[in-house]
Order: sequence, then structure tokens, then C-alpha cells
Amino acid sequence: MALKEHMHLVCQSARELGGLITLDDRQFTVMADQLFDGVYIVDRDRRIIYFNRAAEQITGFRRDEVVGTSCWNNVLVHVDEGGRSLCSDGRCPALRVITTGEVEETDLFLQHRDGHRLPVRTRLVPMRDASGQITGAIEIFRDISSQITDQDKIAELERLSLLDALTEIGNRRFAESQLRAKLDELERYGHRFGVLFCDIDRFKPYNDDFGHQVGDDVIQVVARTIAACVRPFDLVGRWGGDEFLAIITQVERWQLYAIAERLRAMVQSCRLPGEAQKQIGLTISVGATLARPDDDQASLLERADRLLYLSKRGGMNRVTMDGESGSA
Repeated sequence: MALKEHMHLVCQSARELGGLITLDDRQFTVMADQLFDGVYIVDRDRRIIYFNRAAEQITGFRRDEVVGTSCWNNVLVHVDEGGRSLCSDGRCPALRVITTGEVEETDLFLQHRDGHRLPVRTRLVPMRDASGQITGAIEIFRDISSQITDQDKIAELERLSLLDALTEIGNRRFAESQLRAKLDELERYGHRFGVLFCDIDRFKPYNDDFGHQVGDDVIQVVARTIAACVRPFDLVGRWGGDEFLAIITQVERWQLYAIAERLRAMVQSCRLPGEAQKQIGLTISVGATLARPDDDQASLLERADRLLYLSKRGGMNRVTMDGESGSA
């Protein structure tokens, strides 16, 4: 079916989107390009036939890079929170919507053009022709990343010299100051928190074999993925080199381990931009521990570092937490 015909059907489906049924093709595309949410349309074969301006801004991909590809092998590579592929495993939300005709809402992670994982909230609506037959699906999605993107906050971090220039997350000074604050809250109010000490596996060969630019790309991809995949009230800083510290607040033991596993799985599912993606697989090792009432900064970090070492020694791409470990 031609794009023009599909756009007519999109307009017919506008009630589902809260729009106006009288929109013509041109009006729809103009309107869709003004939305803050990303919108793309697939036909029954899940071939992407439309990609709006917000979708370009959220994903980093240009329209001409995406239109014509299929959702089951396209550049966005949707995965769930465990890092498992949705489309290639037969769990594609668009396929379900096309098959059942039911509207579906779900949170998932897409692949940004820069390589990192980005959490998005999606709403998929079936698209029907005049006879009521399903001809495809419309996906509306928005970035729900917890990464610090507000320009005022970034400006404040820069003013206080707390921003890491390469990754644009907090630097070691930021992480240390937040860690001291959380230890003080634990002592005074009993507010529990945990830390995740993360290290990129086999980082030295990235620089030695592919050059420092690829090494920087690796650090940026991992940093953005970790920052995007923690909760909004958690904190992430670059500790130094290829190490990152995540401070996970208001957390129980099982939650801390689950978040650590999510970060590990998300990094493993990342791809580097450009040619390097064909040769480099990204993984991290993680040491996870809850802060204790008798901890100071030194004892807490020493324990997390020891657990990280156990993950490295145990084969890497793993989480070790106070004697409990998990592997990919």
C-alpha cells in the first residue's frame, strides 16, 4: 500500500490519537511534526513508513535512515528492561497490536543513534481501513529517561565544577559529595541506600586497538546508558577512567540487585556507533552493596570495590553483591 493511502488511514485513526477525523495527509504530517512525542507508523509487515520530527530528535536517527526498514530488524532495536530483544523473540508490541486490534501501552528501551539505551513510554494504536481491516499500527513514544537533561541543572553542575566534561554526568567530586550526604542521612534519619561500583570490562584494548576516540565513545555510551536506566531520584557519577558510581536511594537489598542487573543487561545490549559496533561488544562488571549504619565513605567504597573485583575475577559481565553473584 502506498504511503499516501496509509496517511489517509492514519487520519481515519485520528480518533484513537485524540485528533480530528477531518485532517488530510498534509495537515496530518504538519501536525505530527509539531508534536513533542515521537510518532512512527508501520504497515502490516511492520515496515516503517513514517517517522516524525520528534522521533528524529528522541532517537538521533534521521527519517531517511529509518523509513523503509522493518521494526523487527531496524536501527531502533527495542529491548525490555532485561536487555532481551522484543521483535526478534516474537514479543513485538506492534505485532500484537496488528494481530489483536487492541491498543497497547508499554515501557521499553530503544537504541539511540549514539549507541546508548534510552527508556521510552510507548502507546501503540491499530490502523484500520474503511472496512475495518487492520492495515498497520501507529506508535507514539516519549523519552522517560532519568538522565539529567535540564539545562539549568547542567549549568549549576558546571558552575560548581561537578560535571564530567566527556560524559556530561556528575564527576567524582559530585559523587563524593552525594555519598557523604547520603551517609549523613543514613546516620541521622535511617534512610537506606546502596551503591553500585561499575567498571567497563576489557577497556584497555578499546584504546589500544581502535584508538582513543573509540575509547571515548565507549565511555560515553556506558555513562549515558547507566544514567538513563536508573530511577529519577538515584545519582550517577563518573568515578574516574572507565569506572562509575551509582548511588541508589530508598532501596531494599533485592531492589539494589535488580537495578544492578538491569544496568548490566542494558550495557550488554548497547552498540557503538559506526564501524566499531561490528567488532566491539560492551559489558560491565558491578559490585553492589547496601550502606551500613557503621559505614564511612572509605569502608563503603572499599567493600563495593572488593565486590567489583570478585565480579571481574568471576568472568566479568556480572553483578556481585555481598556474597551473592549473578552472571549474564
